[in-house]
Amino acid sequence: MCLGIELYKKMYLIRKTEETIIKYYPEDEMKTPMHMSMGEEAIVAGVCQSLSHDDQVFGTYRSHALFLAKTGDVCDFFAEMYGKDTARLKGKGGSMHMCAPMSGFMGSSAIVASSIPVALGAAYANKRAGNNKIVATFFGDGATDEGVFWESMNIACLMKIPIIFICEDNEFAVHTPGTERRGYSSLPDIIAKFNCNVLKGVATDVEEIYQTTMEGINLMRKNQMPVFLHFKYYRYLEHVGIFEDFDAGYREKEEFLKWQSIDPVSRQRSNLLSNGYDEKEIENLENEIDLMIKTSIMKAKLSPFCDAEELFREVCR
Repeated sequence: MCLGIELYKKMYLIRKTEETIIKYYPEDEMKTPMHMSMGEEAIVAGVCQSLSHDDQVFGTYRSHALFLAKTGDVCDFFAEMYGKDTARLKGKGGSMHMCAPMSGFMGSSAIVASSIPVALGAAYANKRAGNNKIVATFFGDGATDEGVFWESMNIACLMKIPIIFICEDNEFAVHTPGTERRGYSSLPDIIAKFNCNVLKGVATDVEEIYQTTMEGINLMRKNQMPVFLHFKYYRYLEHVGIFEDFDAGYREKEEFLKWQSIDPVSRQRSNLLSNGYDEKEIENLENEIDLMIKTSIMKAKLSPFCDAEELFREVCR
């Protein structure tokens, strides 16, 4: 299957999975906070498409898109959202602490910037082992306000550790814009002062993100320096939850409508049609994914909860 279709499959799966969350979340059976990924699908899809199955990724509490892009496992996803025994993590992870090491998804954390040094350690271990695995760590622009980000960037550049730092920049740390948090105007310009490869791209064009990531990987293999990727995007929904929040006063809906007009999922679908793909072929693919999601959520709802003893398994006491 061609690259364009594969990228669209990833994004469509993410978007429709989250639309399904929005549909069922009011039933109050998914007992986990939801940090939705709508608007950032192209970033994770493009980056993960450039990685191999064995390459490793680390994420944040906004983990849905990354988990689905790396694993494609919507059955495990919904089992975890419902906290059921059929989930890999048995409901202990929830939305913010997804993990699937067998697929290279090494974990996500609810503490801002905390997964960055862990990813750096994994990348260093891979370098020592000589296994050629790539590590990619995803984070929002708010994480760059934390000291551990700069410390990790410094060590990665100093020791020439093969790691990709991916900044998903939506301009806000929860509700606070970058202009009120930073004493500089351009994050990529600051990072460019380090001995690393700095690239950026259009966050709604998934194929450009893929190409940009591949360029970064090739540079990293050539000059043995880490990569910093900077992609701006727009978070469609509230910081945490399934609703819009334009009445909160920190951003205007007009800005959202501008970004929605170049929505990454719709944009890639249009690109496929423009490049000669048949509408029926795309619809068949979408129907397959829709059915997979419907089956997965119904299976999760019907699955049993863990027994009480599961609370204490694999937990230090």
